[in-house]
Amino acid sequence: AWNYGQGDTYPAYYVSWNDAQNFITALNAHITNTGQSPATVRLPSEAEWEYACRAGTATRFYFGDSLSVGDYCEDDGIRSQYMWYCGNNDPYGSKPVGGKLANAFGLHDMSGNVWEWCEDDWHYGYTGAPSNGSAWVDSPRGSYRVIRGGSWSSYAQFCRSAIRLYNWPDYRNYNLGFR
Repeated sequence: AWNYGQGDTYPAYYVSWNDAQNFITALNAHITNTGQSPATVRLPSEAEWEYACRAGTATRFYFGDSLSVGDYCEDDGIRSQYMWYCGNNDPYGSKPVGGKLANAFGLHDMSGNVWEWCEDDWHYGYTGAPSNGSAWVDSPRGSYRVIRGGSWSSYAQFCRSAIRLYNWPDYRNYNLGFR
């Protein structure tokens, strides 16, 4: 069996968007059935995810532009303080959550560790996107869903705050999960 990091403090991976939705449905039912709160859990919209990642910054990464080295596996001594990526991933695999410095909002692992699913359907640009930060969902649903953040196996360029990719909603991988 493959092991890319296991334990109570590691991120969940091999999680498809559909898996995340099933978990969220079960969690919301549990919250309602146990009378804990009127809260409803959901995946973040792509806009919410980027806002949370940037934490008020306008730089390439939430910790700065990091332009003194290349955008592959190079480390400028700052990157490795904030993210798990191919430049500091030894041993190979995901790492315990919170092992790197947080962004200004106190959020850890917004860059690297595991790619994160967003609620949105994939669109190649932002023309027509909601202006209120809500998820951009087509009817009927599109073929792909947005993923953000990069992973422990990614080049640094894929861990930038603005990077966005996509995958099929039933796709699972060793570096893909949700928060």
